[in-house]
Amino acid sequence: MKKVLVTGGAGYIGSHTVLSLLKDGYNVVVIDDLSNSSRESLTRVEALAQRKVEFIHASLLDYDKLCAAFTTHQFDSVIHFAGLKAVGESIEKPLEYYYTNLVSTLNLCQCMLKFSVNKLVFSSSATVYGQGASVPYTEDLPLGRAASPYGQTKVMIEQILQEIVASKTGLQVASLRYFNPIGADISGQIGEDPLGIPNNLMPFIAQVAVGKRDKLAIFGGDYPTEDGTCERDYIHVSDLAKGHIKALKWLGEQHHSLYEAFNLGTGTPYSVLGIVKAFIEYTGVDINFDIVKRRDGDLAAFWADSSKAKAILGWQCKYTLADMMKDTWRWQSNNPNGYPNV
Repeated sequence: MKKVLVTGGAGYIGSHTVLSLLKDGYNVVVIDDLSNSSRESLTRVEALAQRKVEFIHASLLDYDKLCAAFTTHQFDSVIHFAGLKAVGESIEKPLEYYYTNLVSTLNLCQCMLKFSVNKLVFSSSATVYGQGASVPYTEDLPLGRAASPYGQTKVMIEQILQEIVASKTGLQVASLRYFNPIGADISGQIGEDPLGIPNNLMPFIAQVAVGKRDKLAIFGGDYPTEDGTCERDYIHVSDLAKGHIKALKWLGEQHHSLYEAFNLGTGTPYSVLGIVKAFIEYTGVDINFDIVKRRDGDLAAFWADSSKAKAILGWQCKYTLADMMKDTWRWQSNNPNGYPNV
């Protein structure tokens, strides 16, 4: 049975992907420093899958601990989620973002090459297309200048990985460029649980709905979009998780060094106001909001062309906008304060 190392596997996307991996028969080892996640997420994943996850509490910045994990386990592949991810915070703390995201990835790549683990699925982002890219985004667009240090770390990591592949190391990389993951597992047992004030739209809406926050702030109402608010391609996190399984299986069929990028999105943009209205419609819970000034680093509108992922990986979205709203509310209403502090 194949063994996968999942970095950052206790986080929002990571935990849903670990659940999919376990259900698909993989053995999973998670390494996570729990700086923005909870060990409880993996406890619940184990209960849902009725299988165990081996957990290593460590940072990828600790090269010795990372190497120890590779010494102890014979990994077939790696899925790399670990890293800092808040756009706004990255503008305030660029040095922390560049150091953490780049050094952790360099350490991981060094360990992979040292221990001859050559299959990597990288958690990238649509922000790599930069500020001037035409929509919908396609994978043949050049990497751009991202609108934030967070996004720029994704650009730089993709460049690093491409150059490692080009150096004939044998590394095989599937870089998955996410759009906007929302929703939660249908069980309502795992979901998005940010520490502190949420940086993303859906957890903020959900926390307003459950009474944890008074009001949603919508950043900017004067963008060149239909209702003046930003438009994004929102994808159900469980669909996104399945994309990682598809990418792993595809890498398993390859026999030479390669680098391929894949967009994972629905191809349908929704505005921030549109998401708020959909949440109200599908849950019956009203949301108080104010439109405030724009936030640094936000683009007006972008969405995916995911036809490459469909053609090569055999992946496509299954869940609807209604599913995303209902599943988000099921998670938040079942867990009004997120995961218990255990």
